[in-house]
Amino acid sequence: MAAKTFAHLFLLLSSLLSVGTLRIVHGDKTWCVAKPSSTDTMLLNNIQYACSQVDCKILQKGGACYSPDSLINHASIAMNIYYQCKGRNTWNCNFGSTGLITITDPSYGGCQYM
Repeated sequence: MAAKTFAHLFLLLSSLLSVGTLRIVHGDKTWCVAKPSSTDTMLLNNIQYACSQVDCKILQKGGACYSPDSLINHASIAMNIYYQCKGRNTWNCNFGSTGLITITDPSYGGCQYM
């Protein structure tokens, strides 16, 4: 298990250093989430922007991804939908430096948003 983790980290680091952008390694998927240090204003702006560009119906009350009902959760979902729909490029997860690309699936419970 440790060897596999090391190999993934090595490939990820290599891809970052070689071209300066994050690439999908061996089909591994990436997600975009909001940085925990983001302010409420930044998170609201991210939701507003992302949802003006992509369908965020799953975030509406009663939607599959409404719960947990927190600003950082909703921002992360909206940002990730945008990131996935726009091609998983690093710049599609920037959001004024408030986005973070992760290789760990951030899905909550029954919310499978990409």
